[in-house]
Amino acid sequence: MAHNARPVVHYMATRADGTVPPTDEHLARYAREHGEPVTTVNLADHIGQVIDHPSPGQKWYTDRPFGYFHMYTRPGEILERIEEGWPIRLWIVEPLGETGNWGGRDYPYWLMSQQIRVVEETEAWRAFGHRGEQVLAAIAELPDLARQWAEQWAADPESTRRTYKAWEKRVDDTHALTQWAYWRAHYSRRAAGLHAANQLAGHAAGQAATDTGAEPHAVALIRLRARCLAAGQLMSDRIRNGEYEQSIRDLLLGAGLETPAPVPA
Repeated sequence: MAHNARPVVHYMATRADGTVPPTDEHLARYAREHGEPVTTVNLADHIGQVIDHPSPGQKWYTDRPFGYFHMYTRPGEILERIEEGWPIRLWIVEPLGETGNWGGRDYPYWLMSQQIRVVEETEAWRAFGHRGEQVLAAIAELPDLARQWAEQWAADPESTRRTYKAWEKRVDDTHALTQWAYWRAHYSRRAAGLHAANQLAGHAAGQAATDTGAEPHAVALIRLRARCLAAGQLMSDRIRNGEYEQSIRDLLLGAGLETPAPVPA
């Protein structure tokens, strides 16, 4: 008996005002520097409507800053080409007419068209993948957490430095962030979501720790702790039940960092 395939959903991200960012920011920057207008469309003004691209480029080449509608079927990869960064708005759209791709093998979750229907706006957290809601909640807590971590460091610098140094070494030795989380994010098509979460978490924690007057080394390790925490939240559904996998999870979530490391003999 055949099973019905899950319908493919196409997503587009816009700036916070609803306008579509350039598909190539480098070309857009060049155009602005030479006084040339950069075309855009506001999806918020066309909910439920069909939009023809106002100035289509060559199919399907990036020969102008915004030459086609660029959609994603895997929302966790949407943020890979949003150079203006977070926050964004996220839309479900329907491609119409002829569609294309740069190459299905390399970019199977991309789709280009020159006509779309704007179906509806959806939750922006989906741009991080299906655990985006948990990740953004964790990032929102990071300024308060980072201040607590900085205060802990200031209260007992030597002991806290030893504790963080031992944790950092385990993170480096296991490649928990650079390989374990990185490759699982790639396999589950949320590499861009992981990259964006790392940036947001590091910035939020680093700024808060700096504002407390924390020393640069403390700020760097607090920033790393925040990045690991965001990665652990994003990829927690990819952690298996084995002892090694759970040890990676504990590292990413900062287990043991509240307990002072023993003084070396």
